[in-house]
Amino acid sequence: MEHFNAASEEDLEQALLSCLRSHRWAGRVAEHRPYPDLDSLLAAADEAAYDLGWSDLTEALAAEPLPTLPPDSYSAAHTALNAAHAAYEARFGHVFVICLDGLSPSETLDRLLAAIRSRLTNDPEEERAVVADELRRLASGRLVSALRGAGNCANDHRAPAPGR
Repeated sequence: MEHFNAASEEDLEQALLSCLRSHRWAGRVAEHRPYPDLDSLLAAADEAAYDLGWSDLTEALAAEPLPTLPPDSYSAAHTALNAAHAAYEARFGHVFVICLDGLSPSETLDRLLAAIRSRLTNDPEEERAVVADELRRLASGRLVSALRGAGNCANDHRAPAPGR
């Protein structure tokens, strides 16, 4: 926490934007420094995420990579996931995001495919609420990872993502 609280404005902005690519969110989290502990930081990050409008979420979504399967997954699963991603983007106009914190690699395939299939049935407003929650969860996990020594928030707990 000391490093986070003492970081320069520029360094802090870059670190926060690597957690969630929303300038509004990063600014809100940064402006409330210093934080006495991790719980206070995470509470402020959650509050800032809950206050984001759709344009802020769209900004964050534009920088999110697609979640992928572990490299040892069979090829039919990759084909099914690519088709599901395409259907999702066609329906909602943005990438599919999901926080997979705490899942073992063996659980990733089932959870990812089930979630994308289920969420394809959401109406756009319903899906916006789910997307906002998933982005909030991703940002929290990335903040924790960064504070535990990963250096920045880009090292998160999701399945590895492909280059886009």
